[in-house]
Amino acid sequence: MNETSVTGYSKYNPEAQKRKKINPLKELYPELPCEKYDIIYADPPWDYGGKMQYDKTSIKSENIGFQHDVFISAANFKYPTLKLKELKELDVASISADDCILFMWTTGPQMANSIELGESWGFKYKTVAFVWDKQVHNPGRYTLSQTEFVLAFKKGRFPTPRGARNVRQLVSIHRSVHSEKPEVIISGITKMFPEQKKIELFARKNYSGWDNWGLEIPNSKIKIISKGDLI
Repeated sequence: MNETSVTGYSKYNPEAQKRKKINPLKELYPELPCEKYDIIYADPPWDYGGKMQYDKTSIKSENIGFQHDVFISAANFKYPTLKLKELKELDVASISADDCILFMWTTGPQMANSIELGESWGFKYKTVAFVWDKQVHNPGRYTLSQTEFVLAFKKGRFPTPRGARNVRQLVSIHRSVHSEKPEVIISGITKMFPEQKKIELFARKNYSGWDNWGLEIPNSKIKIISKGDLI
């Protein structure tokens, strides 16, 4: 490869392959609980086709001869990602009660896939439950990307009894580490449905009052007190 054909991608793609997270299980998923849940909260590990984000260090005119490391970031550096057809294989229908609400995290590029996924799990798309303003932006092809969304899906009737009705849709909290979601969201869902049986899918934390399922769940519980605040 001559010097003129060297790009940030071609130079650092081997490093990207090395950093890609692989599912450690023999099967695609761990077993789901043999229980039924009224509320399901999911943050699917969406696959972006290995798409990487770069900063100006990947531009030859900004980083002559690539003397400095190129900053690259991708979702599959942080956790094993899954394609839509693989996410559809998860039998969420088997753990959902006859009357059940599904809250699902998504991004703009995955919006259509999210609705298709929720419907394949046996739910009907209803609305955008939460909009997260991350207060920082990523490069976007159209506009600067600054928000993520939690979609609400329903199966059967609305679970009762209903709790709080004043939980706000818009959450404006500065983004922390990659893919970590603001805890005020699960707190808000707990306020709305304090008495229902609840589970978090693809969980990486362990909340009191919730069952959970995923590859990276710690043993220690995070408590949610009666007002819905996390302690």
